[in-house]
Amino acid sequence: MKRIRNSEDHEKALKRLAELMTADSEGGSKEEMELGLLASFVEDYEKRTVMIPAPTPAEAIRFRLEQAGLKQRDLIPFIGSKSRVSEVLSGKRELTPEMVYKLHAGLGIRAAMVKAGNWPD
Repeated sequence: MKRIRNSEDHEKALKRLAELMTADSEGGSKEEMELGLLASFVEDYEKRTVMIPAPTPAEAIRFRLEQAGLKQRDLIPFIGSKSRVSEVLSGKRELTPEMVYKLHAGLGIRAAMVKAGNWPD
């Protein structure tokens, strides 16, 4: 077994992982140890090579709502009217700095996750 260095190695490793995951192996077996090691190699490779795009401001807000068990109407104190909340979540309206501050202060949403446009850091 070797470190994954390119996409070809990665594909081979994923195929082997699938084989190992569907095999019936006992705890502490050679196959189970291979599975753990190979999974670590795949995770390491993916951390180095796979770029996950940052969420849009609307996606970040929706995620926080889901985490907190909140509804869209719960954003009204932070964003404004029901229609303004709807526009922000649909991507038709950008957040203002004041909205970002209120979302951060009230819901704990990191400002960096919801900043839009070319705001200075």
